[in-house]
Amino acid sequence: MRGTRLALAFVLLGGATSWPVDAEPSRSWPQWRGPSGQGVSSETGLPEVWSATHNVLWKTAIPGRGHSSPIVWGDRIFLTTAIEGELVPARPVKHFEGGQEFVHPDGIGADRKHTLKLLSVDAETGKILWERTAWEGTPYDTRHRRGSYASPTAVTDGRHVYAYFGAEGLYCYDFDGKLVWKVSLGGIASFGVGVGTSPVLYRGLVIVLCDEDNGEKSFLAAFDTKTGKQAWRVARKVQLSWATPMIVTADGRDELITSGTELVIAYDPASGKELWCSKGLGNNAIPSPVAGGDIAVVSAGYPEKLAFALRPGGSGDITDSPRVLWKYTKGTAYVPSPILYGDYVYLMTDRGLVTCLDAKTGAVQYEGGRVPVPATFMASPVAYQGKILLFSEDGDTYVIQAGPTHQVLRTNPLGEPIYATPAVANGRVYIRAVGHLYAIGKAAS
Repeated sequence: MRGTRLALAFVLLGGATSWPVDAEPSRSWPQWRGPSGQGVSSETGLPEVWSATHNVLWKTAIPGRGHSSPIVWGDRIFLTTAIEGELVPARPVKHFEGGQEFVHPDGIGADRKHTLKLLSVDAETGKILWERTAWEGTPYDTRHRRGSYASPTAVTDGRHVYAYFGAEGLYCYDFDGKLVWKVSLGGIASFGVGVGTSPVLYRGLVIVLCDEDNGEKSFLAAFDTKTGKQAWRVARKVQLSWATPMIVTADGRDELITSGTELVIAYDPASGKELWCSKGLGNNAIPSPVAGGDIAVVSAGYPEKLAFALRPGGSGDITDSPRVLWKYTKGTAYVPSPILYGDYVYLMTDRGLVTCLDAKTGAVQYEGGRVPVPATFMASPVAYQGKILLFSEDGDTYVIQAGPTHQVLRTNPLGEPIYATPAVANGRVYIRAVGHLYAIGKAAS
């Protein structure tokens, strides 16, 4: 089912996890899609109106190319980037499909030297405090021409920052930019389009999902956050996916839920033991799962559209059990993840058509809600103050009223393409556009 249908399965995917480390919620957005991994902020007083010249507190040029999101801890912002260098002899890993060698038509980059970096930025001023080169050389695999070798979002526990670059390694830095440890994960083949899953933290472990190609070598692994020593590793019979795992608590235990084409599997995040599984999405597993209450929702948008809700906490194969709550076969995205906010799940297509479903029942509240002008989207939505925000490749942010009636309240034009999902902290929205990082906040009167 791969072939050219992998066109966008590469970019800004990340995932969800509960947050076990003490942090002031308003001052931290420590991972992909924030403290809960859901893209939802409980902050108040956040800006809802901005433009390139209004409510931009600072704007900082970011070197290289990256679709990873900024993360925030107090007065620090961290993000990764990839800087392309000179031409070099190319020997990317070979891919095979159906017994035949497969070369992705949009795969590029393995014929150039690349430098992969982690940057630290002052959240108050936008000044780049330091940048560190994690890896430099010729990449193991190509990437999609619209993608980046810096697509996974870093994660922080307030003491260290953990940056993942697929086959190019997992790195731990302290807040002063000192390398604490690094781990080689071996070759991770991505059908030539790049990796997208982001690392998650759990009780002294950093967990990475390393699915690849047709699944013969896919695995999930956890490493000690202090030493980088591998704590556990389990094989997965799941082909390449880009959806970051999500940690939820159900029936008195924690579960790490992974989305996949063949299977949706929940693991014990402390040991890697499989807890339950369900038939997978049957499509490219790119959007990350979302959760709320005792419901988890997984989705995929290509080649077919499917979203379904599960009740975590089961055992064995739950495919045909009452724990599968509902299914919906329209309105899902190839790249952007859905969002669960309040009582509703909001699905969106890559063209920005929004569908609102009751999270518990799957009942349709509205379908195909449109943004004012045609647009395409890679960034995933975020929500705060009763609003859903969609960020387009044109650089426009559409502010949508949350709830069962579709209403676009306003459009905030930034004038620079946005591919990365923003962060929300410190009373600000931090938006990574193609060439700059923006701090959006209410300007002092």
